[in-house]
Amino acid sequence: MEKNGLPDRLRERKTGNWIFGVSTFFLISFFLVPFLLPANTVPDLSGRANAFDYATEDGAFSKGNTPDSLLHEHEDGSLHLHEPFAWSELDPYSAFIYMFGDLNCHNKHDRSWELNGNQMPVCTRDVGIFFGLAIGGLMFSRFGHNRWTIKDSCLSLLPDQWLERIYRENRRTAAWIGVGALLCLPLLIDGFTQLLTGYESNNFTRPLTGTPFGLGIAILTGAAFCARPQFFENASEVRLPANARFELEVGQEE
Repeated sequence: MEKNGLPDRLRERKTGNWIFGVSTFFLISFFLVPFLLPANTVPDLSGRANAFDYATEDGAFSKGNTPDSLLHEHEDGSLHLHEPFAWSELDPYSAFIYMFGDLNCHNKHDRSWELNGNQMPVCTRDVGIFFGLAIGGLMFSRFGHNRWTIKDSCLSLLPDQWLERIYRENRRTAAWIGVGALLCLPLLIDGFTQLLTGYESNNFTRPLTGTPFGLGIAILTGAAFCARPQFFENASEVRLPANARFELEVGQEE
């Protein structure tokens, strides 16, 4: 019998392993693909998030290859016109990874690492986020439990003894929001400080702040897929820390 009152946690293990597997595939691919391509074939990129900028060299979805976009200023102040880049001309595997990065990341070259003379498909912040997603998926596969609601399933990764007071005083929502905010806070502080001040983050702090954010997203995703009330006969069967029980709230007549 598992700590949530169910005989097994096969769904939790499977869901966590899927999150870990998919995230790890992308994370490894971000580092591998630049080495599979010929050296110095991916130039300095600088596109937009949630849009295709490098699908083709010209025409639709090629905003990153316009003359103005290809003109980059180097650290010494000189201007250089880079060669156009189109991921649709790469091999299928490399094209898929760079397509994923083109759609989901801004691809700013000063916020990305370069490997084998090729800019990586995503920025360093996204590298940290996917690292966090992989860790979070692995953690959920080992420690996550279906506890009826999403927030209780998220909190199930913590040892029950840490949660006893929280459940006795019914501070579950505050704890859930607090832990989530704590995981998001490094990224929010780093991002908004850049936006509101002259501070500029670097490629060391960006992955460090992205990792806890990715960790939180993975746990939330795992809980969303695994919080299934139908696996219990009723809410009172869910085992909770401090021997707490879910009860239906009954309105009192005045």
